[in-house]
Amino acid sequence: MGISLRCRGPSGQVTLSGLEPTMSVEAFQAVLHEKTGVAPSQQEILCGFPPKQAAIPADASTTPLSSLPIQNGDTITVRAAPTPPQPPAPTPAPTPAPAPATSSASHQPPQPPAAANHQFVGDDMDEDPELAMAIAASLADQPGPSAAAPAAAPKPTPSAPARSTADFGYSHPVAAGASHSGGSAKAGPAPTSMPTADGSAVTRRVVNSDNSCLFNAVGYVMDRSRDRQRELRQVIATAVRGDPFTFNEGFLGASTEDYCKFILDPTKWGGAIELAILSAHYAREIAAFDIQTCRCDVYGQDAGYSERVMLLYDGLHYDAMAAAAYDGAPEELDVTIYTPGTPAASDIEAAAARLVKAIHDARQFTDTANFTLRCGVCQVGLKGEKEAVEHAKATGHQNFTEY
Repeated sequence: MGISLRCRGPSGQVTLSGLEPTMSVEAFQAVLHEKTGVAPSQQEILCGFPPKQAAIPADASTTPLSSLPIQNGDTITVRAAPTPPQPPAPTPAPTPAPAPATSSASHQPPQPPAAANHQFVGDDMDEDPELAMAIAASLADQPGPSAAAPAAAPKPTPSAPARSTADFGYSHPVAAGASHSGGSAKAGPAPTSMPTADGSAVTRRVVNSDNSCLFNAVGYVMDRSRDRQRELRQVIATAVRGDPFTFNEGFLGASTEDYCKFILDPTKWGGAIELAILSAHYAREIAAFDIQTCRCDVYGQDAGYSERVMLLYDGLHYDAMAAAAYDGAPEELDVTIYTPGTPAASDIEAAAARLVKAIHDARQFTDTANFTLRCGVCQVGLKGEKEAVEHAKATGHQNFTEY
């Protein structure tokens, strides 16, 4: 199975697809060189959260990529290693000249790497929210921006062009404001719950598709509220401002204030960075299940937290997951916080994994890299979000249908 990664480099973000786990680390570094411009000998590869530098093996030509702590779907950062300081030039020995010779060259301290260009018009998506909503609405068979939008969905201000998520060096979903049922291919109806051995049922609890689904899904599982986006966005901004060492410009891809302005905007979307911060804020693990890959990423797993919650991600949208008292039980009886490692937790997580697999088998997810679209204006065929965004930029067309 090929590996796909999001890669932040000095000039923006790119998506790397089709990497083979058996390819050598040396070959992987050559790909990174081509995409980021950072020479293999200068590459520092950071992965995980907080990001840590991966050790490059001495025998990189024979060591497989799978040996690095990188998994399919991860986001990595590639930066150039700082130039080591040069030793001072030796002072020439005095000569019996009328005036002793002196060196005019002064020792120069190492220069930091050049600042990244945060416009980020690179190989990854660079759409504005209205374009993103147009693509997402087409996929979800909903009206586009020109038609009536759902009441809860905030609209970007026309006079203030919104900044792309790609401006900050990492990618969020195409449109968290898209319908949760949007998918790249729908094979049939998907279940919304899965029974456990004790008669309860792990259940998908849907939150509004209003560009803040991640925050409100977290709000539901943590606080039993679907209206927490304002407070949680502020939590994230406060955390970033309070820890400039971890959340530095190289990591965020923007200055602290630019990032905070971005994340406090209710039309902008959240992703892995925000989930990690919210896990720390609540001192609970957040298990995020990805329908497309059937993978579960647990944020805060190494922090020693004693409780866990669950979210569900379909490629465009986050929903909450809860252990309902029984199939069809009212939300008032939901249990959203549990202790991992217990028999009851194992039962809950096994049911959650079965639910995710059933939704996957029903094709209720969106593969934003590979779905096929047709422009409704000129009828040209397009593959994936990247081509759709480029086509829309070049032509102004924003009406897409899936085929």
